[in-house]
Amino acid sequence: MKRVSAKRATREAKLLLVGIPVFLWTMLPIYYLFLFSISPKETIFAGKLWPDHPTLHNFEVVFGQKHHYLSHFWLHLFNSLVISVAVGVLTLIVATGAAFAISRLKVIGGRTIMNLALFTYFIPAAFLAVPMYKTMGNYGLLNNQWALILAMVTIASPYAIWVLKQASDKLPYELDEAARIDGASPLQLFRLVYLPLMMPSLVAIGTYALLLAWNEYLYAFLLLSNDRQITLSVALGNFLAADDSPWELLMTTGLVYALPPAAIYYAFRRYMVSGLTAGAVKA
Repeated sequence: MKRVSAKRATREAKLLLVGIPVFLWTMLPIYYLFLFSISPKETIFAGKLWPDHPTLHNFEVVFGQKHHYLSHFWLHLFNSLVISVAVGVLTLIVATGAAFAISRLKVIGGRTIMNLALFTYFIPAAFLAVPMYKTMGNYGLLNNQWALILAMVTIASPYAIWVLKQASDKLPYELDEAARIDGASPLQLFRLVYLPLMMPSLVAIGTYALLLAWNEYLYAFLLLSNDRQITLSVALGNFLAADDSPWELLMTTGLVYALPPAAIYYAFRRYMVSGLTAGAVKA
């Protein structure tokens, strides 16, 4: 027993030796984001670990839209929210239907289509930005929020389908057979049996797609140019256009922009772990 306890203590000590530096390295940028947001403009580069005169004036400027870079702050935040929620919902609709058809209905060629969709991930998303821009231009969707929504759904769907398909394969087929014996149609099977059992994975995938769209910058920058259509992530990039950028306002806006995804992840962290690992087995 002593030997087992010693091994366990040694293993935990090694984990702490690795975990503590990684934790500090991860939290350091977040700390400086917060530090800049409560610092007056004159002292943000003073190199201190805590400002002499912390202030909430930067938040007042951001929330009150009192700077020309922040003249549409609430509108840009609303745009980010609408686009992210739309991407999450549409990705769930596409991925859930595809995974159900491939896994439970055994549609011919379904696995091949899924593998071909996953093959697109061999090409970095940044390389697809220009073809996506050209495609959206051909359909007249440039400078329309639907262009960004459809682009992000395209990027998120292959992985979402794969995760949901793998999780669906773990459900016992006896449930499908029992439902069919009772006279359930495929739609009733999908609504009454499949969806309730897949709820953890559905929440995880919906959260994944929402956060993916929330943090997207490149496609939002290319596909949206109207100042009233852009997301807050693109608006943040505008801060760097000036020679004398208001760094304290940039960091304050960045901190505010980072809070919603952090809250969403914290609220659904149980589903994120269980839902995504449900698809981590080989089919």
